[in-house]
Amino acid sequence: MHQEPQVALQKLIGALERHLDAILSQREGEDPGIEQAYIQVEDAFLGYEEALSASFDEFLPIELAEEE
Repeated sequence: MHQEPQVALQKLIGALERHLDAILSQREGEDPGIEQAYIQVEDAFLGYEEALSASFDEFLPIELAEEE
C-alpha cells in the first residue's frame, strides 16, 4: 500500500527541513546527524515519488545522485 501523495509530500518537506537544521548546527569534523538527515531526505523523496507514480502515473523531474 502506498502513501497518499499529500502525506508523502509533507514527509519530504519535513525531511528537507531537518536536513537544513542539521547542516546549520553542524559540528566540527564528521557529523552523523547530517548523514542521518540525508538518508531521511532520500527515503522521503523515494516515498513521494512512489506515491506520485502509484496515484497518478507521474514522476518527478529529479533523480537521486548515484553513489560511486
